[in-house]
Amino acid sequence: MATKATISKKYLQLLLFQVALLGPVFCGNVLVWPTEGSHWLNVQIVIQELIRRGHSVTVLVSNASLFIKPRAEATEKFEVYNVPFKKDTIENLIEDVVALWLNNRPTTLTFWQFYKDLGKLSKNWHHMNRLMCNAVLTNQELMAHLQGSSYDLLLSDPVTLCGDLLALKLAIPFIYSLRFSPASTVERHCGKIPAPPSYAPAALSELTDCMSFRERIKNIVSYHLQDYVFQSYWGEWDIYYSKVLGRPTTLCETMGKAEIWLIRTYWDFEFPRPFLPNFEFVGGLHCQPAKPLSKEMEEFVQSSGEHGIVVFSLGSMVYNLTDEKSNLIARALSQLPQKVIWRYKGTKPETLGSNTRIYDWIPQNDLLGHPLTKAFITHGGTNGIYEAIYHGIPMVGIPLFADQYDNIAHMRAKGAAVQLDFSTLKTQDLVDALNTVINNSTYKENALRLSKIHHDQPVKPLDRAVFWIEFVMRHKGAKHLRPAAHHLTWYQYHCLDVLAFLFTCAATAIFILVKCCLFCCRRCGRIAKRKKE
Repeated sequence: MATKATISKKYLQLLLFQVALLGPVFCGNVLVWPTEGSHWLNVQIVIQELIRRGHSVTVLVSNASLFIKPRAEATEKFEVYNVPFKKDTIENLIEDVVALWLNNRPTTLTFWQFYKDLGKLSKNWHHMNRLMCNAVLTNQELMAHLQGSSYDLLLSDPVTLCGDLLALKLAIPFIYSLRFSPASTVERHCGKIPAPPSYAPAALSELTDCMSFRERIKNIVSYHLQDYVFQSYWGEWDIYYSKVLGRPTTLCETMGKAEIWLIRTYWDFEFPRPFLPNFEFVGGLHCQPAKPLSKEMEEFVQSSGEHGIVVFSLGSMVYNLTDEKSNLIARALSQLPQKVIWRYKGTKPETLGSNTRIYDWIPQNDLLGHPLTKAFITHGGTNGIYEAIYHGIPMVGIPLFADQYDNIAHMRAKGAAVQLDFSTLKTQDLVDALNTVINNSTYKENALRLSKIHHDQPVKPLDRAVFWIEFVMRHKGAKHLRPAAHHLTWYQYHCLDVLAFLFTCAATAIFILVKCCLFCCRRCGRIAKRKKE
């Protein structure tokens, strides 16, 4: 018995020793360069999962951040750096972007002016972005601390540039997490992902993969116009990146060094298109089964009876509405037989009905997953749309700015949503749209079909995202997944040099053939002339 006990003890010690050895191998040290708003919410979910799996995560955040709040009790670590601007600067810029879309939504006649104005706001954002970048890279104490922390990987959102540059300075691989970059210029030009304009709609175009001749014209114009506007500020970044790295380079060349691109959509949302092995689609990684509601909210939901409830949210970026617009919406909601839960921080509308309750914040995912929820009124943010897809809820989309128009256009094309125009919204429009998605069963059926597609994956989106982060840490990169296109010039990529060579060969052959024919004709003519003489 003593011998068996001794052997068992030795096996246990050996097992513990192996676990101790494996720990450092699989537990990495991750640095995060985040972006504000809903982008942070997605990355935060990934951070929490990485920590749950034993990894150490540090978030690099400025003291002017709006959404990222360093907390002593948080499981992730925070490195806070000072920037030469205040939170008001970010808030004002966000308000300007929202106002541009709300007041000047692009039409055929205003297309060019809209993108010019958007380009100006983008320049303001990138100026602020460079100040953030400078605040980190020129802080010798902070950089020394980061270099001494032995990070294995940097996770970055390219909407806020500099994460890639910081990764190169720290000599560590980096991964991108994004919905899409402005005009998706970065993915196409820097990530080298193919985008055939015949069926791959440009970002912000509100087009689908089935385009008429006229729509294909719009799509091609959209691609080139967006490239022109958004690449106008790239030159400044090229100079900045070259200065920091101490060698000639470009923004695009640096961004192209990303090991993996985690795209926060999936084929339940996207239209089929080509993609590369270092692009992974992880849409809905934040979605999860619904949790029980608070007692007070559950009682209100249950009081709806067979009519059910409608969930309404315009997201976290829109804090307020005009009295006219809020009363218009409240009046429409009061005409519904359903109960309504509305996330709204503004003044209580005078026309608010007894069937509607307003909250500063709502457990949106839990409400959408409730069996009595009939419809979701949304501004079209990717997070909210994916929660609706996850739970199979049809939508009424009221897009306000940025990618929201595109997102609702995707859902409308897939038969799961009705779209309304916020600027021309009338009470009856909202009533009719809600009655349509609630009473027309095809919308619910299409929403459930998308939900089944979303759930029918071999690996959950969050697990897939974390797997690739761990993969890059284990292998210290993923160079074998990067296409050779990164090493080609633009004319080599499009085979223009080959076409030019073949054209020259063909032209030379035709020229020689014509000359030979002319020579033969002239000679035959001279011979015939001699015979006649």
